[in-house]
Amino acid sequence: MATDLIINATSFEIRIALIEHGNLVEFYLERPTEKGLVGNIYKGKVVRVLPGMQAAFVDIGLERTGFLYVDDIHVNRVDFEKRYQNPDEEECCCNEAPESLSNRIPGKSIDDLLVEGQELLVQICKEPMGSKGARLTGHITLPCRNLVFMPMTDHIGVSRKIEDEEIRETLRHDIEKLRPAGTGFIVRTVAEGASNEELEADMEFLLHLWSEIRDREAKAPCMTLVYEDLDIILRVVRDIFSPNIDRVVVDDRRTYERVINFVETFIPHLRSKVHHYDSKIPIFTAYGVEMDINRALARKIWLRCGGYIIIEATEALTVIDVNTGRYVGKTDLEETIFKTNMEAVKEIAYQLRLRNIGGIIIIDFIDMESEEHREEVFRVLHEAIKKDKSRINILKFSEFGLIQLTRKRNRDDLTRIMCEPCPCCSGSGRIKSARTTSYEIFRTIARDADKMKASTVTINVNPKVAAMMLKDEAVTIKNLEDEIKMTLVIFPNRELHVEKYEISWDKVK
Repeated sequence: MATDLIINATSFEIRIALIEHGNLVEFYLERPTEKGLVGNIYKGKVVRVLPGMQAAFVDIGLERTGFLYVDDIHVNRVDFEKRYQNPDEEECCCNEAPESLSNRIPGKSIDDLLVEGQELLVQICKEPMGSKGARLTGHITLPCRNLVFMPMTDHIGVSRKIEDEEIRETLRHDIEKLRPAGTGFIVRTVAEGASNEELEADMEFLLHLWSEIRDREAKAPCMTLVYEDLDIILRVVRDIFSPNIDRVVVDDRRTYERVINFVETFIPHLRSKVHHYDSKIPIFTAYGVEMDINRALARKIWLRCGGYIIIEATEALTVIDVNTGRYVGKTDLEETIFKTNMEAVKEIAYQLRLRNIGGIIIIDFIDMESEEHREEVFRVLHEAIKKDKSRINILKFSEFGLIQLTRKRNRDDLTRIMCEPCPCCSGSGRIKSARTTSYEIFRTIARDADKMKASTVTINVNPKVAAMMLKDEAVTIKNLEDEIKMTLVIFPNRELHVEKYEISWDKVK
């Protein structure tokens, strides 16, 4: 079946779906009010250096300061040497031989590389998430169709997904002949069949772009945007659209024309694969994408065999639990468990990619006694994640039957983008029971009764709590009234949450 890239563009939201064999495998979402920042380059100012964390906070003009680790700082050797050979500097090392400076930069402490108030060029490499600011790097990268330009690095790299060693060497040799001295390039996977002319055109474009960025940096005030990366539509077309994609279908005429112009400039041989969708039926409905998106937000995902997986995200990691559910098997327990785990493996790899789950991931498979079964489950999982473009590191089964893996995260996962914490439970998935809230009210009244000169205590509570107090806790209320010598009056209030209540003390006249 076909592999399609579906683009649904409106004034308020852009949604992009990659469909393989009729299944949604990748989903991208961007709203003008929440536009992505990864790839943007800023002229920043160091506002705080943290030697204890070997990191610094850099103000780039956003709501929150960015975070820059020491390993992500680009060290300009000329400036570094000037700083440590200038006798006017307090931390001057003028007695040190210049040749020893080459050993100072690697592993250097951050307070030797940055000072508060220092200006520097940085790029966002990870979106701000939750209360955290953006992750920054001083090692600038500029991607194009076939190449990624690293202006501050003297290096040639080739995508690991190009496995033919002869092709890798040819590409490396071609780039070596074309690149300016002291610059770096990475050859992307889509460049495997690119001609020398295409590589050279990309290189010229990137070199010209970098020259423009340097000019803007020189003129720009501090804490401002110097370069903004492509919007999500052109970025996805640039990074994903390849001969392996059968069609790109766009439902908005203006967006379609933008995509056509971009494709004709960078990949004209794929022009015939771009189509405009003009049916009255919404494009995502026609391709059956809406249902897949809703399923990708669910906590529980049922497997075809009758088993299911549970996906739970925490602040530090994501936990995936596999269960047999309704599946009872046909032969023996071990075989039932093995088949459930095998089906879960493919679903887990699919969900990681679709939801863009990143960070540490722990998978709790159903316990298998057979070492052979464990090896097979691990092998299939290892094969399944190869389709994922994000970098994944995976460990074999632990002593407790868990598989641990990490998946690189550059942007928020689907749940964070499309959902927000429940206002009732604040994202915990639990709220206090009506009985717990009732007892909390009783304790509060008993504690404060001696301080209040009152004859009546009025309690406003959620109707569920009111029903609990008046029916199940009627004896408790009578005993409390006798103890504090006051009358308790309970009013149900639909406006109050189950955990919220209001207590008023009616003074004795």
